[in-house]
Amino acid sequence: MELFFDYLRFERRYSPHTVLSYQTDLRQFSDYLKATYELEQPEQADHTLIRSWVVSLMQQELDPRTVNRKIACLRSYYKFLLRTSVISKNPMLRIKSPKVAKKLPDFVPEDSLNGLLNSFEFPPTFVGSRDQAVLELLYGTGIRLSELIGIKHEDLSLSGKTVRVTGKGNKQRIVPLNPSLIIVLERYIAQKQAEFGGADNARGPLLVTEKLEPLYEKLVYRTVKHYLSQITTASSQQHPHVLRHSFATHLLSKGADLNAIKELLGHANLAATQVYTHLSIDKLKSVFEKAHPKA
Repeated sequence: MELFFDYLRFERRYSPHTVLSYQTDLRQFSDYLKATYELEQPEQADHTLIRSWVVSLMQQELDPRTVNRKIACLRSYYKFLLRTSVISKNPMLRIKSPKVAKKLPDFVPEDSLNGLLNSFEFPPTFVGSRDQAVLELLYGTGIRLSELIGIKHEDLSLSGKTVRVTGKGNKQRIVPLNPSLIIVLERYIAQKQAEFGGADNARGPLLVTEKLEPLYEKLVYRTVKHYLSQITTASSQQHPHVLRHSFATHLLSKGADLNAIKELLGHANLAATQVYTHLSIDKLKSVFEKAHPKA
């Protein structure tokens, strides 16, 4: 398994978060085989043992998406074993994934979100300017949480009005910055200089804590929840990824090209972006009612 994890890190160049997820799932499977069948080596498992683990997961009433993620982990693992000649037959070929009901992503209405970002009085402190920068970056660019944390000073070009972000598989893309976001970032950088002293040397993480340490996931979650809770009571609408969904949904409702949204979000294929078309039905109805002769 350690060779497989090294393969994910160094050949596939997966993020530490993704590798940790694979480690958790695969070790959970390994523990199941030991406890249930006294089988020490997962590579010796056949499709019947794998299927029994999937059944046990379903009996725990886990979300089918969670089960499918664990199955995807095993698919990658056994493909690796086959490719490295550890096994001669892939047992995952006989494993089917449970069906998943389509779930539309949550988003915050445009008026509510703009009201928060444009009218809310953020504290005139380093933390206040940083919190505003976090919210504006997530909504203004549609980047992922991991991409936000990974931004360094050298990735930011205020004069060029762009930021370079590193997405899944260490793929980089350039995302444009809107004028109001540039103003927020300039204010934050000035506050950062005033707080920690010295001129900004254009190196290191852009977003930091009060102790000048890199921003971390839990702090971003708490920050986003604190501010979004003031405009929505739904807990499903109070996490960082909702701002990404809101970014894409609002762009599409304004008539943005789906392929352009795909590039901005850093999606590998258009299918991942097409989920947002279901969220724009109100816009389609409005256009239909205004344009169709018999509407």
